[in-house]
Amino acid sequence: MNAPAPRTRTAVPAGLALPASRRSLLRGAGLGVLGVAALAACGEESGAAGTTDGGGEGFGDIAVQLSWIKNIEFAGEYFAIERGYYAEEGFGTVDLLAGGAAGTAAEAMVLSRRAQVGLSAPTLTAPAIVNEGAPLKIIGATFQLNPFCLVSVEERTPVRTVEDLAGKRIGVQTGGNEQIFAGFCTANGVDPSTFTIVPVQYDPSVVASGEVDAFMAYLTNEPILLAGQGLTPVTLGFAEQGLPFVAETFTVLQSTIDDQRDMLKAFLRAEVRGWTDAVADPAESARLAVEVYGADLDLELEEQTAEAEAQNELVVTDDTRANGLFTMTEELVQQNVEALAVIGTDITAEQLFDLTLLEEVYAEDPGLVTG
Repeated sequence: MNAPAPRTRTAVPAGLALPASRRSLLRGAGLGVLGVAALAACGEESGAAGTTDGGGEGFGDIAVQLSWIKNIEFAGEYFAIERGYYAEEGFGTVDLLAGGAAGTAAEAMVLSRRAQVGLSAPTLTAPAIVNEGAPLKIIGATFQLNPFCLVSVEERTPVRTVEDLAGKRIGVQTGGNEQIFAGFCTANGVDPSTFTIVPVQYDPSVVASGEVDAFMAYLTNEPILLAGQGLTPVTLGFAEQGLPFVAETFTVLQSTIDDQRDMLKAFLRAEVRGWTDAVADPAESARLAVEVYGADLDLELEEQTAEAEAQNELVVTDDTRANGLFTMTEELVQQNVEALAVIGTDITAEQLFDLTLLEEVYAEDPGLVTG
């Protein structure tokens, strides 16, 4: 399994802010799980922001490894802390560990037991299980659709369909994103020799300037930044083009499921309540990210609010309205397994997912399904 590599902040032209999120959710850097776990054991803890002493009794403290910096992507966790949902479920200190640095991959942190829960994605957890024998399971998915896309701009050379790729310059970040993009091409029968791949970083100014015609991005981030520059973003989403991966998944040890099932169910209940509030209030979600949990990140309130609104479309679907947040239908589970095979990881649903905890949570408290 390959771990997320750190983002490097590059110089950005005046007027174009570097994205305050990440593309590392589904990408890797070359270290196996055990190697990254060793690094994780030597890493530093996150700062005080995102830590709360709820005074709860029952399950004690819990550490949650985030998949990236403390921006809008973790609004549900912020609400669960601020409104005391974790404390009500019996947790004491809740430490949200910021991701983004080498050694903070969710799988590595969970395997090293520095976090009980890690936010990740099937494209990272599945290879850890298959290639490294990691005893991990996914117990729920915050994003029902992954946000990966190609973004271009109307004012230059829009790329609306896979057919439009021919003859274009496509910016793709090195590492795991290359594997995801290759899978996108395979899923759509696209011949990579018909266009030029340009190695890029994570700065969308290369699209604005015309250095590339399209750029591998997040639906909830770079298109919003480009629109803020007065451009008209055009997106081609991977989820609708053969790679329907879920994202921001809850990854845990199999032994935690076996030995601390009630704790994980309590965690999921708090998360459901937190994300229900976050979905209902994008403005407050953004404020918590900008003023509290990401106060040292120079996040912009307007941009974070727009991301929160866009993010809601990934969190809430007809299926989650019917079945509850984080749930996955059998069809969606199978689609993820098939998509993993496309990018080179053969795994079964039973090896990767255990959604029975969520089933029990909603069976025991149907009122958590808010529709």
